[in-house]
Amino acid sequence: MLPIDSAIFGALFGTEEMRAIFSEQAYLQAMLDVEAALSRAEAGLGLVPQEVANAVTGAAKVENLRLDEIARSTVKVGYPVVALVRELGRAAGGEAARFIHLGATTQDILDTALVLQMRSGVAAIRRDLVATAQALGRLARRYRDTPMAGRTHLQQAVPITFGLKCAVWVAPLVAHVERLDQAWRRAAKIQFGGAAGTLAPLGPNGIAVARALAEELKLELPDLPWHATRDTVAELCSMLGLICGSLGKFAFDVMLLMQSEVGEVAEPYEAGRGGSSTMPQKRNPIASEFILAAARAVHALVPVMMGAMIADHERASGPWQSEPLALPQCFVLTAGALAQARQVAEGLTVDEARMRRNLELDGGLIMAEAASSALTRAMGRAAAHHAVEQACARALGEQRSLREILSEDPNVRAHLSEEEIGRMVDPASYLGSTTEFIDRTLQSLERCSES
Repeated sequence: MLPIDSAIFGALFGTEEMRAIFSEQAYLQAMLDVEAALSRAEAGLGLVPQEVANAVTGAAKVENLRLDEIARSTVKVGYPVVALVRELGRAAGGEAARFIHLGATTQDILDTALVLQMRSGVAAIRRDLVATAQALGRLARRYRDTPMAGRTHLQQAVPITFGLKCAVWVAPLVAHVERLDQAWRRAAKIQFGGAAGTLAPLGPNGIAVARALAEELKLELPDLPWHATRDTVAELCSMLGLICGSLGKFAFDVMLLMQSEVGEVAEPYEAGRGGSSTMPQKRNPIASEFILAAARAVHALVPVMMGAMIADHERASGPWQSEPLALPQCFVLTAGALAQARQVAEGLTVDEARMRRNLELDGGLIMAEAASSALTRAMGRAAAHHAVEQACARALGEQRSLREILSEDPNVRAHLSEEEIGRMVDPASYLGSTTEFIDRTLQSLERCSES
């Protein structure tokens, strides 16, 4: 058993909703739905008696199947469809068995059933993706003007606001909603081609049956069958990899900000959450850790889907069969990562006072670029850079603030007053286009939320 299916670990690695969507029962029901829709489509064209289509539709319920019979057949045949069709015919009774599966091949049923599962899966992913982006957007708006240290190479660099950091988390999620919609439009198509993609058994009725089947299932009709063309399925899984990558960046940032020495944010708190069996003081970033674990797993599975694209001739002899090993896991793990990320985003604890203290940890050295920029206008770039570099070295060596050192420098005081130096080293004065960037991102989020 995989952790995503575990009664103990399942809630950490996935969601009940997504596990249900990709469960064996749901897959069998989706196959039955396809077979029933095919019977109705063919009945509408006069190829199948209407009473047969009615009987098949009424019998197409997974509880009518003898799962042990399907299991025995699947081991022998390699696929469940032969036994499923036989069981559906038995449940429907009468002459139904003569007409079920007319013109179809096994992969038509398996692939179209997969598309039905993915439709539900994509809808759930999209919903939670938007909700997570909205929660982060609320943080961006609330902390739009809250200064904090911007960090590069894990070192303090220049001031930013916490709102900007949140906006950086939001932006790719907004883009992923658009990408997911586009990828789903390409994938939302039936598979119906018969043995080798010609629909020859249906004679001149092939395209008409395919079109009617698509209408029954509320899917699109592809230009041609995609038995050996797996790009749309691989694209959707790649999208899940992109989503997990962005969630992983969010989780990694939260973990770093939660470090004891930083302490600027914390995951939502409840008694015992993230605790240690030996250290009562611990509040570990447990949600972020599982987001990262899920992201790494999905990133490891995406290449399996890419490999399945390299199919031989009109029906693959192996690559396609690897998709069921990877695709359901990708959906469940992504759903789990989104559930954890949404929970963190909606309940994140933010310590503004700690952010301010951390800005002042090094005596204002984080404002060195601001000082250099201000002095460049008066002294030229090279001289300004040299003056501030020397001032930083003195501040570090003497354990004094950058403001004090700059105020004592006659070259600096020749151009700037004490009051101007004070404003220059205030983090709130050196935020550039931060608010505009936040506002632009929130506008994109608003458009995304309305779509």
